[in-house]
Amino acid sequence: MKYRIEWVYLTKKKAEAVLSSDFITLNEAIIFAEDFLNTGRVKELTFFSEDDQSWTLKELKKLTEILVDEPHDVVAYFDGGFQKHTGDAGYGVVIYFTQNKMRYRIRMNEKVEGLDSNNEAEYAAIAYLVEVLHDNGISKQSVIFKGDSQVVLNQLSGEWPCYEEEFNKWLDKIEGRLAELKIKPIYEAIPRKDNDEADKLATQAINGIQINSKSMISEEK
Repeated sequence: MKYRIEWVYLTKKKAEAVLSSDFITLNEAIIFAEDFLNTGRVKELTFFSEDDQSWTLKELKKLTEILVDEPHDVVAYFDGGFQKHTGDAGYGVVIYFTQNKMRYRIRMNEKVEGLDSNNEAEYAAIAYLVEVLHDNGISKQSVIFKGDSQVVLNQLSGEWPCYEEEFNKWLDKIEGRLAELKIKPIYEAIPRKDNDEADKLATQAINGIQINSKSMISEEK
């Protein structure tokens, strides 16, 4: 979940202006808010989360204590691969998240049968990714989903219509599961070169190489 800061700023002559930030992470919101307060020119300060709830600084600081043990600041990559001549398909997913002030990475893939196209493999990869999120206790927050399939991502976001019945079934399944987990998806199409990790995992899955790993990659500053 991300947060927007809204505050009333006072000039030296006591003129007032209401200012607002973009949506930023919880920790960033607290850091910026405390910096604003240190100027001595903030009359009022309120936070708004992406689900339209309002928060005080004290409430947000308490929330950080609650969230420290839970996965948050999640960015999830996916890719689906399909070999037309064999009918084999594979998924690859990479998830980055913060927990206990550490940044982690999950890498997983899976080989599957019964799919008919690369686009269907992309849809199935997202459905698989959502289940991996659930298995790792990720729910009730916004998640950034990144992939190189612009068609699939635009259909999921509702920007493009989807006329294929088989794809609409995947859409309904994914949207329903996200609603159950109370995950707010943020879909972002990226160039294929920026999706190398998930793409490699999908290829490895098709070739029968299974990956299932979780590792700490850095300490939160």
